[in-house]
Amino acid sequence: QVQLVESGGGLVQAGGSLRVSCAASGRTISRYAMGWFRQAPGKEREFVSAITWSGDSTYYADSVKGRFTISKDNAKNTLYLQMNNLKPEDTAVYYCGARMWGSSQFSTPSTYDYWGQGTQVTVST
Repeated sequence: QVQLVESGGGLVQAGGSLRVSCAASGRTISRYAMGWFRQAPGKEREFVSAITWSGDSTYYADSVKGRFTISKDNAKNTLYLQMNNLKPEDTAVYYCGARMWGSSQFSTPSTYDYWGQGTQVTVST
């Protein structure tokens, strides 16, 4: 079992930056691929970014490409999402997920085995 706890969300003005974190416990995340998803009120959970277990490959939704950076610190058992040039449409609850198996479909929520409780990110105009 892997327990995931997100933190670092908050209120920021448009154009600002935030870094959200996902601390894992129970097992090392070094062998897990991990991803960030977000869900705005009334909308489905959508893919934001993912990183392979080795950290060699990263994936981004078109809407965040060039603005967000995903990273994984295996020594700290923590996943990060650095978010720059934030826009009001980035407002959502951000969730991290972990998965042991598979090398594709990183953008599909159902392929993830473990989820955190989420952290709210609000971007004001």
